[in-house]
Amino acid sequence: MTPFLRKLLGMNWVLILVMYGLLIFGVFMIESAARHLTIPAEIRNQFGGPGAYYAWQQKKWILLGSVGFFGAALVDYRWIRWLGLPFYGVSMILMFVAMHQDNSVHRLNLGSLSFQPAQLGITSGILLIAWLIQDLPKLHAWLGAPIARIGIIGVLAGVPFLVVMKMGDMGSALVWIPVSIVALLIAGVPFRYLSFMTFIGAGVLPILYFVVLPMVSTRGPERIDLWLRMLQGQEVDITDEGYSAHYATMAVGKAGWKGVGWSAPAERNSLFAKGYPSKDTAHDDYIFVVIGEELGFRGSLLLLSAYAMLLIQCLFVAFYSRDMSGRLLVSLVTALIFSHVFESIGMCVLLLPITGIPMPLVSYSGTFVVVCMFLLGLVQSVWIHRNQRSPLQSEPA
Repeated sequence: MTPFLRKLLGMNWVLILVMYGLLIFGVFMIESAARHLTIPAEIRNQFGGPGAYYAWQQKKWILLGSVGFFGAALVDYRWIRWLGLPFYGVSMILMFVAMHQDNSVHRLNLGSLSFQPAQLGITSGILLIAWLIQDLPKLHAWLGAPIARIGIIGVLAGVPFLVVMKMGDMGSALVWIPVSIVALLIAGVPFRYLSFMTFIGAGVLPILYFVVLPMVSTRGPERIDLWLRMLQGQEVDITDEGYSAHYATMAVGKAGWKGVGWSAPAERNSLFAKGYPSKDTAHDDYIFVVIGEELGFRGSLLLLSAYAMLLIQCLFVAFYSRDMSGRLLVSLVTALIFSHVFESIGMCVLLLPITGIPMPLVSYSGTFVVVCMFLLGLVQSVWIHRNQRSPLQSEPA
């Protein structure tokens, strides 16, 4: 048996099936969620409607992501991680460029290509953290000390966090918090250090909220304040500031067990078909609203079960990783996907403030679909190469 065939047959096929199941599910939901969007007449005539057009676009991104997935899976991740440093530098430059553009959707346009540099930033950050935490202690023992590991993770996560917050993309910035916490845990930072950091963080939290947050983000404090007032049952203006949060929770809450049906018209009492909530963002940031209303509790439960199976498979791979770098890679990817799912669903059911963040593998978000599939390819690479020993490896698996 050739090495290529051995790698192909040795893949974690449960992870692959769940991933592509979520992607296929997302294509169907994007077609329903985007059916009310406005597109040029020639495109409408070619595809039959905006829903079919956006579903077709998502399929193209999935094909591109499949190349990244299998490419990352079949190449040993200990070579891919060397891309972390140049990838991190390029992504930081692109984020600074995007920050100075008048672009409310945080995208960078290079010719016909449009993408979100914030997603590239967190991908490169995961690669760089996984590389440095394992290999820097080989240069000097002090670089393996807990304070050094905290400093490495803090700098690599803190700089893009502040840049993305300054861009106004609070949702993408908040993802860095759970990713950093998981990095500290997997890197082996002692509990006393984590406890001290927790107490210090709790003490400076009011300063961060009332002083620092208004300086780096204009909409962040307003959204948090709105969320807190709605949680307390205070009156908010649902025609203005509370519009999205109110109608999103209404659509999900009234769906019941079965929902109103896929692509249901307004006659079935579909709030989405009537224009509540906004139809412009239903196919990306608010796709769970469409899923919850049209497929009901059973459809939402099926979606959550698929995500749970995906994350459990990732944790399973992390447990069998051959080194610290692999464990960090898989654990940080798991934290990233969990954070996106939790934020995306939480803001639609009033568990979290409105942040505007895509749902992994399901929302229409070309850059993030490719990024997620590439990261899951790295997870697959850790699994495929778990039994191969590296000559440079200095610690037991």
